[in-house]
Amino acid sequence: MTKKIGKSTYSFPSKPVIISSATVAGPKEGQGPYGKEFDKVFSDTILGQKSFEKAEGKMMEEGAKLALQKINLTERDIDLFIAGDLLNQTITSNFTASTLGIPYLGLYGACSTFVESLMVASFLIDGGFVQKALIATSSHNLAAERQYRFPTEYGGQRPPYSQHTVTGSGSAVVADKGQGPKVLFASIGRVMDLGIKDPWNMGAAMAPAAADTIANIFFDTNTKPSDYDLLLTGDLGKFGSSILVDLLKDRGLDISKIYFDCGAEIYDKNQDTHSGGSGCACCAIMSLGYYLKQPQYKKIIIVATGALHSPTTYQQGENIPAIAHGVIIEK
Repeated sequence: MTKKIGKSTYSFPSKPVIISSATVAGPKEGQGPYGKEFDKVFSDTILGQKSFEKAEGKMMEEGAKLALQKINLTERDIDLFIAGDLLNQTITSNFTASTLGIPYLGLYGACSTFVESLMVASFLIDGGFVQKALIATSSHNLAAERQYRFPTEYGGQRPPYSQHTVTGSGSAVVADKGQGPKVLFASIGRVMDLGIKDPWNMGAAMAPAAADTIANIFFDTNTKPSDYDLLLTGDLGKFGSSILVDLLKDRGLDISKIYFDCGAEIYDKNQDTHSGGSGCACCAIMSLGYYLKQPQYKKIIIVATGALHSPTTYQQGENIPAIAHGVIIEK
């Protein structure tokens, strides 16, 4: 049974296991340094659909079904589908759920949704409520950009600290038994608001939330950075990552030897993505597609961050609150 071991951290004695995963990506992500690690790379961003929003739905559906096919399961073998995305009312996840026909919980944690869905699945599995859960997240650059910033036809100039929303989807099957990476702990984040208003400056908005969650993980588990092989954040980008390192140094925590950020890594420096990647798919496809498959990383902290603003709050001049959720995984 799940145990609360600190301020915001919970342990899972049953060690829920990721028994299968699948990653699909857009063409820009496929051209990056990790393109060969993804299960499927699409050659264009429309995927034969009538809109970018429909294209995102196709990505999530294909990724979810592929995760099942890898272990010879069907939708009827799954107790619960847990998913989220960036689009208003999480339409990608909702429409995918209607196609899959699996009992469904929709989540919104912005770009933190991958870890949030993994946490929720682990809580329910460790509590004995479900045996197998399918989790999925997605984002699409051209759908997200016109929702949160400008019409894609506008061609607005981006500042150097801005990030490029990742086009892709990551899915995983989490179960009560089997072979694969095991989820040992989860740390639920707090919403942090330090007054950032610039919708391009996601790294600065989210870094304080990441620092808070990471510090809580070390404190609650009575561990230190050297106890882990890898600390991975979701999508702070190059700018936000540097802020995070400095914030944790101020707390006496030096993460520099074990730290990588999915957003800072997913694109090549010549791909014109400025500070790097962001979006729900960023942490999902990099974690599932690459980092969790590397044998040298045996004990891993993954912390996914999310900016909890909306087009409405941005237009009304409100601040951008942020959150970060974390899990500890052992292979």
